[in-house]
Amino acid sequence: MLDLACGGGRHAVFLAGRGHPVTAVDRDLGLSAALRDTPGVSWLAADLEGKPWPLAGRRFGGVVVTHYLHRPLLPVLIDSLAPGGVLIYETFTLGQARYGRPRNPAHLLLPGELLEAVHGRLSVLGFEDVDEPEQGRCMQRLCARRP
Repeated sequence: MLDLACGGGRHAVFLAGRGHPVTAVDRDLGLSAALRDTPGVSWLAADLEGKPWPLAGRRFGGVVVTHYLHRPLLPVLIDSLAPGGVLIYETFTLGQARYGRPRNPAHLLLPGELLEAVHGRLSVLGFEDVDEPEQGRCMQRLCARRP
């Protein structure tokens, strides 16, 4: 499994706790320092935007991305899935600006953008494009499998 832009590492630890070996990647691993000894998790500090893809040639049974968007990586992530692998992606949409951060359109999905990114390449298992005022967020969530 790949936990991309892992932040504090909670998803990596959750997945490792269920028996999945995880590669957790973030530009700055400072937030995950307390979890560094978690069995089954390998940690990689890497610039995901300004450098070549640090995991070239690797395939994963699953890729998890939450609260992160760098559009040029979308096709790379799809290509990084092993056959039968699952992409789980959740991040903010344009409507998020009315609730607070992030506000930069470069970090906010357009309507249906995740669906469009996987169209013809992955089988969509689930998709949401929701406004959740009680949580103060607008999100898209996608779960899709590589054939």
